[in-house]
Amino acid sequence: MSWQKLTPSKKIDVRGETADQTAIRIFNVLRILKYKPPTDHENLSEFREGIVKGEKPVIYPILEWLFLKRDDLKKRAYLARFLVKVEVAPDQLQDEEVSDLFGKYEVTMEEFKETHKSVESLRNSGFSTGELKRDITTMEDEKEQLSKRIERLRRKVESLPNKDKMLTVARSLRLEADRETSINNQKQDQRNTLTHCEQRYQRLQSQLKDMKQSSVGATPEGLMERLDEETRINSYMVKDKLPKDIVMKKKSLQDLEKVVNEPAMGQADLDVLNQQIKEISSEINQLIEKKMMSGDPIDDKLSLFRQQANIIQRKKEGAAESLAEARDELAQTEQGISEKKELLSQSDGEEVLKGEEFKRYVSKLRGKSNIYKKKRQEMAELTAEIGVLSRTDEILRMKDQQLNQQLTVLEDKKGVSGYRDTQEELEKVSAVKGELDDMKGKTLEDISEMVRKLTARISEKKSALAPIIKELRPLRQQCQDLTVTHNEQKMLYDTTAAGLESNRAKLEQEVRGYREECSAEESRFHYMNSMKKILETQQQKINKEMKMYMSSDPLEKKQSFREIYSKKIQEQENLGKSLREKQKMVRESHGPNMRQMKMWKDLDRLIECKQQYQHSTGTGSAGRFTDASPPPGQEQHDQLVL
Repeated sequence: MSWQKLTPSKKIDVRGETADQTAIRIFNVLRILKYKPPTDHENLSEFREGIVKGEKPVIYPILEWLFLKRDDLKKRAYLARFLVKVEVAPDQLQDEEVSDLFGKYEVTMEEFKETHKSVESLRNSGFSTGELKRDITTMEDEKEQLSKRIERLRRKVESLPNKDKMLTVARSLRLEADRETSINNQKQDQRNTLTHCEQRYQRLQSQLKDMKQSSVGATPEGLMERLDEETRINSYMVKDKLPKDIVMKKKSLQDLEKVVNEPAMGQADLDVLNQQIKEISSEINQLIEKKMMSGDPIDDKLSLFRQQANIIQRKKEGAAESLAEARDELAQTEQGISEKKELLSQSDGEEVLKGEEFKRYVSKLRGKSNIYKKKRQEMAELTAEIGVLSRTDEILRMKDQQLNQQLTVLEDKKGVSGYRDTQEELEKVSAVKGELDDMKGKTLEDISEMVRKLTARISEKKSALAPIIKELRPLRQQCQDLTVTHNEQKMLYDTTAAGLESNRAKLEQEVRGYREECSAEESRFHYMNSMKKILETQQQKINKEMKMYMSSDPLEKKQSFREIYSKKIQEQENLGKSLREKQKMVRESHGPNMRQMKMWKDLDRLIECKQQYQHSTGTGSAGRFTDASPPPGQEQHDQLVL
């Protein structure tokens, strides 16, 4: 529906395009129609994947949204054909001719917007062209009648001696009547204003009373505690909640930009991404297992507190989100109330009533609503009757024209042409006669003479037209019979056409349903066929593994995944066992080794001290004893003490 509105000249066959092209086209249409997909990254990825695969949990909500807002979406799709700008590269806009053409394109788009707004305002104004034409025709007729009446009255008044004075008095009377009406309207407006002011005064009094009652028992300490609590909540929202939301929005925006900038992915790219996701998930699981195996008792004790802190943090974030939603809803409600108040003030209204006044107003409004419904029903009936009468009037006018044409032809044939003109002239003469009768100053003899002449002329015309009228009588009867037969046949035709139209609509609906069911079954067949191929491939791998495992050939048996992974598991277990034994030996010899290392450090320090002492004692006698032998009269001792 929406795609046909957007591109009516393009007929697209889904069978002739790839799934990626279909998904991209659907995404563009949903973007133009302002469909709101999931906001978080995970659900957004699932939504896109569901669009590509045509999954029912993703497609059905979109169809429901389309059917619920069908009229609005039709209008949006119609406007999108003319208001979605054509993308032009910046380097192409450097061309002067292209730039001028693009400027004219934008100006034309703005003109279309203004024209569409004016058309919508005219459509929503409640006026129809037929009613306006009828009103104009009625007013023209009334104007013509008033002109004739004014002319007639003017002719009557011209013969009066004091006509100017009477006209002046009548004009003054009319001005005073208009002034009285204006004063009465002003008086009624003042009364309404006084009533509204009294009602507003009463409402303000009740609001003041409520405020006084709410302030009873309030203390400065309580107010300060409330302000402190609001300050803490606002500081948390500003310092913690809003920065996190901004970071998440930026990250989501970056991901979306990254997805938009990337080229369209095929099934092979999706398979590669799924494989990478599986590998990363397995690595994460291995790291978690290692962390659990090498867990610190202190970390185990702190994990409980971490869980509690995370739970409290989540509750805090949930409360903050609920508070933000409540504030947004409150702001929207206040904005709506302010708009309604402004609308009421513009329409000479006041604020919403409360209490007993509101109940009385509701009861009064219900009574008016019932009266309005009755009047509206009567108006609808009168409108329908007016439509029927106007149609009847049109039919009669058409028949009158046809009959006049036939009478003209017959008059020409019979040689009495001009009868109708004479009749119209007689009618005009009758009108002139009426005016002449109204006018004074004519004598009775002139009128009698005119009547005699007219009577003689009429009698002549009647005697001439008598045979023609006699011939017209059977033709009129025949016309009436044919009219009855025509109406019966037309009614039968309308009934048959309505039945055939309803049957055709039912058949089209059934065909449409069968086509949709056929396409759904076809997509399901392709999906099941793909799943079957995947399962067959997996089954072949399993059979191959079983064959290799049950084979009597040891080399082929060793190539099976079970043997390979069993060997790796055994090697890892042996390695872990040897590492645990080594760890045990290190832990047992840790204390003695530390003591021995300390003793060696002390020994090293002692030897260094003795060397320094030996060096200081041997510098004074260096001139007398140049060799390594001890001086005379002194025995040689071993200087190294361990």
